[in-house]
Amino acid sequence: MAEQQQGHGGEAGAAAEQEIIKEQDRLLPIANVGRIMKQILPPNAKISKEAKETMQECVSEFISFVTGEASDKCHKEKRKTVNGDDVCWAFGALGFDDYVDPMRRYLNKYRELEGDRAAAAASSRAAGPDHAPSSSAAAATGHFMFNAMDRTDHTTTNSRQF
Repeated sequence: MAEQQQGHGGEAGAAAEQEIIKEQDRLLPIANVGRIMKQILPPNAKISKEAKETMQECVSEFISFVTGEASDKCHKEKRKTVNGDDVCWAFGALGFDDYVDPMRRYLNKYRELEGDRAAAAASSRAAGPDHAPSSSAAAATGHFMFNAMDRTDHTTTNSRQF
């Protein structure tokens, strides 16, 4: 009987180890979450580990929730790829109407920058190996999110500016 318990304990341990891996895989990296949180705070502000972990859980769950809705839509439409339009649709379908317009602005700006970057890369290839593509579009991709999604939209009365 003791051997059976050890066997079950070993299986439980392996299952628990797999669960830990799955938990890590489903969460955004905490360093990224902390970096995003710091962007909106004053430079001298500090963020506790507990606050970062709480936000990590929340944003990961939120992303899964919205993505799941977008994925269901794609499945019903017999498509395999979830795109930005599906995510924007999911925000509205889930009642996050205030996010739809900022996300559409973000998506449009992202697509513009990606088009600019692709055009610059094509131009660089045509010019030859000595000409490096402009990194301004690539750099801007990482920095326009808050501008595209800013809370200065004057169509709502409870806009919050940072």
